[in-house]
Amino acid sequence: MDLSLPQIWLIIGLIMLVLELISVLLVFVFFSVGALATALLAWVGLLPTLEWQILAFSAISILSMLLLRKQARNLLERKGKQYEYNEFVGETAMVIKDIESDKQGKIYYRGAEWRAIAEDNKPIAAGSKVEIVETKGITLVVKES
Repeated sequence: MDLSLPQIWLIIGLIMLVLELISVLLVFVFFSVGALATALLAWVGLLPTLEWQILAFSAISILSMLLLRKQARNLLERKGKQYEYNEFVGETAMVIKDIESDKQGKIYYRGAEWRAIAEDNKPIAAGSKVEIVETKGITLVVKES
């Protein structure tokens, strides 16, 4: 089975898409765009020789990377932020271990102990009521209420 050049470019483009899904580096997708566009242009007959196809692949890949990478990164970052966990924000909790400036303490919230840090790095004594203002992983950022 002999493959034509457009078919080879199509295979290269699909392999690059699979590599992007595996790596999530946001690089292979642009090579995929270049290979798929080259396959289409070669199939239509606009790129008759291998030299022109390699030139087109390189130019399209680099151009798409330069023009679209920043927008794609911003889109991915924005999409991830909507899934940040913020259910606790605005809730009240009780400090059970002093929160010293620039150090973690402990709060009691919903029947469990949580690591906490002060929002403004001011110490908060055990027994104080605090408001949860942010989550940073499994650590809650609090301010005295």
